[in-house]
Amino acid sequence: MKEKLDATLAALAEPQPAPKPKGAARIRTYFLTGLVVAGPVAITIWITLWLIGLIDGWVKPLIPPAWNPDSYLPVAVPGFGVLAAFLGLTILGFLTANLVGRTVVQSGEQVLNRMPVVRSLYKGVKQIFETVFKQDGTSFRRVGLIEWPGPGMWSLCFITEPARGALAEGLPGPEHLCLFVPCTPNPTTGYLVMMEASKVTEIDVSTDDAFKLIMSMGIIQPNGAAPAAPPTIAPNMPGGEKPELSAPVAG
Repeated sequence: MKEKLDATLAALAEPQPAPKPKGAARIRTYFLTGLVVAGPVAITIWITLWLIGLIDGWVKPLIPPAWNPDSYLPVAVPGFGVLAAFLGLTILGFLTANLVGRTVVQSGEQVLNRMPVVRSLYKGVKQIFETVFKQDGTSFRRVGLIEWPGPGMWSLCFITEPARGALAEGLPGPEHLCLFVPCTPNPTTGYLVMMEASKVTEIDVSTDDAFKLIMSMGIIQPNGAAPAAPPTIAPNMPGGEKPELSAPVAG
């Protein structure tokens, strides 16, 4: 009798396998699994095709009909405008790298500098491109954290350039940095903030990982494993106050 009781208790102590989903639950599981697999692939393909179509729409009208395959093929060739733009920009860079090309570019800039409105626009756009795309630059390659927009609230930022010239003279206190604080999930919009360098905490996160963090609204975090348990959210207390939040201590 005792042996039978011990065997029963041992069987109860063993972990039981989770019951398999049945019916609608199983179909729901399969559907969500398929969505997780197909969703990123479909969105990536859609964005890629959209970008190709956008560039083709800009470049193909500039290609002579004799060189444009769309003029003599029964179907349009997607991506031909992208290829033509890549080759054209590469050839332009090659020509600009020599003395003759630089002379032509300087002559064109002199013409643009004589136009009042176009001059300011061209200089501003050129300076942005040179700052962002120069190989030895640090603009948008340094990621930091700032306590913003309020105490206890931290935001991700990109360190663009130190404040210089009239901007630095107009700012009180020590050295300031120009920061771009992007919005989520669309990092192309955001805020330009000037802040003291001592209040900016630079972190070891690449620009790509920072954009992933912003676009995923914090789901995809760089170099971080998921916590064992989420932090405990404190309930409301009488008077609308909340106790301090605390994370559970692993045993």
